[in-house]
Amino acid sequence: MDKKRIAVIGVGNMGGALLKGMMRRSWARPENFIVSDSDSAKLELFSKELKVRTTEDNRKAAKDADIILLAVKPQILDQVLEEIGGGLSPKQILLSVAAGVKTEHISSFVKKEISVIRAMPNICALIGESATAISGGKHASKEDMKLAREILESVGTVVEVQEYLMDAVTGLSGTGPMYVFLIVEGLSDAGVKVGLGRDIANALSVQTLLGAAKMIKETNWHPAKLKDLVTSPGGTAIAALHSLEKSGLKAMLIDAVETATKRSQELGKHPHSANEKDN
Repeated sequence: MDKKRIAVIGVGNMGGALLKGMMRRSWARPENFIVSDSDSAKLELFSKELKVRTTEDNRKAAKDADIILLAVKPQILDQVLEEIGGGLSPKQILLSVAAGVKTEHISSFVKKEISVIRAMPNICALIGESATAISGGKHASKEDMKLAREILESVGTVVEVQEYLMDAVTGLSGTGPMYVFLIVEGLSDAGVKVGLGRDIANALSVQTLLGAAKMIKETNWHPAKLKDLVTSPGGTAIAALHSLEKSGLKAMLIDAVETATKRSQELGKHPHSANEKDN
């Protein structure tokens, strides 16, 4: 990896998180990266902070890169592909994190048989804790997939799925941190309502979430089994569970994931209709 040249096109929230996450790894050398974006202020910031090369010219960024990370929003991806597509070679790899956009669509902008890999990380890449899924297009070899996995494992956990499942991944783990942030905010607010100070409520909420997640991961038990460990007869947890079930918490989460999945599918069909805040 230390000899591979990586171009990052687009350093918004996701692109910036991926770049910063990768730069935390021992194999990442600033001279092996080039970053392009239309925002000169962002480029200046990354140049100063990470010492990477920067440019506002996407073609220049892509020209000599081994891996081109496409981290732009779906509604401008076509424009970027039109800019760089003609100058790409079969030896290069396109790694796209644009929500909803299929590998076949990306390939249509490139005349050569180039490797295209679709990925869906999440914002936790910023701290090396992303949950990422990858799927390869028809020209992506096992070696290409291995390289993409190595890159993305530098910012978290990676699983490989068939491409038709990528929208579901987007709805679940791609959007997932938002669900968690909202839950922690709600728990913290609840702590304040019952008398705790905000700092204490935040600290307890965050650690409770971390501990519970780690317990699921390390025991490999079903969450329902772990839930039963907490809900003793006539206790506080079973009373709280009754309230949550009446409110339909699980149903709301299922609805949210399903809604985000459908939105990812819409972005793939009509990328130019994407809202500015969509990934």
